[in-house]
Amino acid sequence: MADPKGFLTTGREVAETRPVGERVKDWNEVYVPGSLLPIISKQAGRCMDCGIPFCHNGCPLGNLIPEWNDYAYREDWTAASERLHATNNFPEFTGRLCPAPCESACVLGINQPAVTIKNVEVSIIDKAWDSGDVTPQPPERLSGKTVAVIGSGPAGLAAAQQLTRAGHTVAVFERADRIGGLLRYGIPEFKMEKSHINRRIEQMRAEGTKFRTEVEIGKDIDAAKLRRRYDAVVIAAGATVSRDLSVPGRELNGVHFAMEYLPLANKVQEGDLTVSPITAEGKHVVVIGGGDTGADCVGTAHRQGALSVTQLEIMPRPGEDRNANQPWPTFPMLYKVTSAHEEGGERVYSVSTTHFEGDEDGNVQALHLVEVEFKDGNLEQKPGTERRIPAQLVTLAMGFTGTDRSNGLVQQFGVTLDERGNVARDADYATNVDGVFVAGDAGRGQSLIVWAIAEGRSAARGVDRFLTGASALPAPIRPTDRALIV
Repeated sequence: MADPKGFLTTGREVAETRPVGERVKDWNEVYVPGSLLPIISKQAGRCMDCGIPFCHNGCPLGNLIPEWNDYAYREDWTAASERLHATNNFPEFTGRLCPAPCESACVLGINQPAVTIKNVEVSIIDKAWDSGDVTPQPPERLSGKTVAVIGSGPAGLAAAQQLTRAGHTVAVFERADRIGGLLRYGIPEFKMEKSHINRRIEQMRAEGTKFRTEVEIGKDIDAAKLRRRYDAVVIAAGATVSRDLSVPGRELNGVHFAMEYLPLANKVQEGDLTVSPITAEGKHVVVIGGGDTGADCVGTAHRQGALSVTQLEIMPRPGEDRNANQPWPTFPMLYKVTSAHEEGGERVYSVSTTHFEGDEDGNVQALHLVEVEFKDGNLEQKPGTERRIPAQLVTLAMGFTGTDRSNGLVQQFGVTLDERGNVARDADYATNVDGVFVAGDAGRGQSLIVWAIAEGRSAARGVDRFLTGASALPAPIRPTDRALIV
């Protein structure tokens, strides 16, 4: 194990963030570069190397956390990187973006602050890139089989990389102008700089994966043509249909889905735009939705120069500690302060929007809300709590309702949907259509990046077995598995 007494002698230290006044003036990642390296070996040494490492089950990828903690403690970064990549294709993504359910399942976390697993992970992979330990792994021989992957988010990229390394000829189709899916245009630059995506894409190109941008399957290429051209297809198109808010005034100018707002800010950082057509500069901003996407909108609005930022959540404020119905090692719903929240703004809980108010030109000017409470399991408005707040920009960040069905992809393939509107699949991630598989949010529904990568890897195994009759690829999870997180 690592340091046998580390969890007794060393306290938890996390990555240092840059001062708020500095970081809101740029779009660079919020953390101080290099701040982890002086402390990460001792932090890894806090790992207890438990007899039953519940962190394995807390992570959908089944990451070998005690093993790479031990290597990081000993500063054997090459071995740590090998163990990390054994279960995770893109640890630099998860190390920055995953909410770390592994830490919620950490045995040390029963009565002490958990091991900083996420920080150890990102330190290992950043060190691996800097030292040249991350190299292309092209297959030794080609199978002669071809696979089309629809969507270039984490699920599609993971499936593509696994299948390419298995010897198949893989092409990834992306309807946007760049590869990356929501990693590219849904995650702000201050949470993950896009250079991390770019170098992974170059690694995958060197391994043999082909990429086709600005091609929307169902519109630019129909499903029948794709199935004739490829031996197998993986649908990894995500759950991109935003949940709407049907209240009076929704049609006013200035009320936008988060996924209309955030991609434009990223396009500015890519150099495609000088100024975003939807900007918070000089405006009172209201973000409806208290999750991570809402926090991304908050941080973006700060950097664009908003006058004020208010984030609304219909549910009550979570507690600081676990509820009795969310015991260790499950993933608890806790009050979380992200880097965006540290930068300012107000968070309002247990409120519901009743309507938007506009000016004579059809521009939103205010939002009317009312407090709500649960009574007998139902959410009810509290009389006399109505109020008005100024709002010249409103972003709707209330989650997603399923994969896009407007482009004909679902209909043309003829795949069946489950009761939640997701593409149905079996234990091998196969749909009802022979040779067509599904992975990630398109089949699971809106979920975490770590689930997307795990499902992409699992679907790749299903495809490999379909094409060759057997597979040596690992399958971290199956859709029917019970896990410690939702």
